[in-house]
Amino acid sequence: MTLKELFELIGDHPAYIIGFFLFIPLTAWIAGIMGKNEGHLSPWKYLYSTLIYSVCVPGIFALSLNIYMFLFDRGKALNADIYFQILPILSMIITLMIIRKNVDLDLIPGFRNISGLLFMIFAAFAIMWGIDKTRIFVIGFVNIPFHFLILIFAGLFLIIRFGWNRFIQTSNKK
Repeated sequence: MTLKELFELIGDHPAYIIGFFLFIPLTAWIAGIMGKNEGHLSPWKYLYSTLIYSVCVPGIFALSLNIYMFLFDRGKALNADIYFQILPILSMIITLMIIRKNVDLDLIPGFRNISGLLFMIFAAFAIMWGIDKTRIFVIGFVNIPFHFLILIFAGLFLIIRFGWNRFIQTSNKK
């Protein structure tokens, strides 16, 4: 099954995806009412962490898919799928806004990991877009084994991550 076939299958039954992306912000809103000013305490922060991961993973995927389609595939905004390209992003934004009203997001376990992942994805897209726009073509054969290419890409991601951490530490000291 391809990703397109999966999207078509779920698109044929949109009640499930709509229900999921409405359930997450609604749960965050109810938790905000029930645990007012207690979001940093033990049971609430783990609920918020679960909600954040449940909505941010598909939201980041949808955002990445949109960026890929608009930058590299030259897709049109009017052809965007509401269920897979718009609804997860809206649900992610609304959920984070609701949770942020009740608790500082830095107190939520794992939230820094999500923001770091988001930065790394967008940094990789920026690098790929820059390479795509420079129109650099390599003519010839590369005699580097595949596992070395994977190590090179992993090294680039580590350098990006290190630079981001240095940037955050520098901006926090000011």
